[in-house]
Amino acid sequence: MPSIASVTPTICSLFGVQPPRDSSELPIDAVVDKAAKALKGGTVEKALIYAPDAIGEVLYRDYKKLFSGVKKLAPLEVEVKSIIPTWTPVCFSSMFTGAQPVVHGIKKYEKPVLTCDTLFETLARAKKRVAIVAVKGSSIDLVFRNRKIDYYTEEYDPQVEARVLDILKTKDYDLILAYHQEYDDLMHSSTPRDPRALEAFKRHLKSFETLTSAFNERYANVNRVVAFTPDHGTHIDQATGKGTHGTDSPDDMEVRHFWGINRGN
Repeated sequence: MPSIASVTPTICSLFGVQPPRDSSELPIDAVVDKAAKALKGGTVEKALIYAPDAIGEVLYRDYKKLFSGVKKLAPLEVEVKSIIPTWTPVCFSSMFTGAQPVVHGIKKYEKPVLTCDTLFETLARAKKRVAIVAVKGSSIDLVFRNRKIDYYTEEYDPQVEARVLDILKTKDYDLILAYHQEYDDLMHSSTPRDPRALEAFKRHLKSFETLTSAFNERYANVNRVVAFTPDHGTHIDQATGKGTHGTDSPDDMEVRHFWGINRGN
C-alpha cells in the first residue's frame, strides 16, 4: 500500500517534472497507469488538489454513499497509509515533499517553515504557477512559506472555497492546493461521529464537488487532474472521550484518496 508521501511524486509524474530532491517515494502506479491511458501518453497541464483534514478510511467505510459525488468526479480510488505520527503538519509535510519526517524535519505537532525541497518549488522551477489557499494559521498555511508561489490566507473554510472559485474565474494557475479543516476542529471538540462534526464532513465532500466542477469547466480544453487527499483519520481518546489522532492505530493511519484524470476536449 502506498504512503500519502507518494502524492508528490505522483503529481510530478503527471506533470512530467522531476520530484523534489528529498522525495523518497515512488509514484502511485494506479494513478500513473490511468493517466497514461486517459491522456494517451500526454502530461497534465492543470491540477486541483483538495486536502481536507482528518477524513479517514473509517468515515468512508461508514458513510460510503455520501462519497458518490466525489467518486463521480474522481473515480480512481487509492487506499494509502498516513505518516507516523499522524499529526497534520507531519502528514502534509510528507505529502507535499515525498519525504519521511526524519528527512523533512517535522516530527511532532509544530509548524515551522520547511527548509527542504517541496512539490511547489519543483513546479515553480518548471515554470508552473502555484497557489496555496488555506485557513489562516493552519499547517498548510505556514509550513510551505518562502516559496516562489502565491499564498491566499483565509479566515475559514467558506472563505477558502470562495477564494478558489474566484481564482478559477480571474487568474490562471497550473496547480491549486485548497485546504479545509472544519471537520477536524469539530471532532476534536466533540467526537468523530458528533452530528455537528458529521455535517462539517459532508460540507467537505460538497466543497470538493463544487471546486472540481468549476475547475473542470474552466480547464475543459486541457489535460488535467483533480485529487481528494486527506492526511489521516481519527479515533476517540479514551482518557478525554473526545476525537483525536496522532497514533499508529488503523483508524488514524488508513486513508482513501480519490483521483480524477481528464483529457482536454
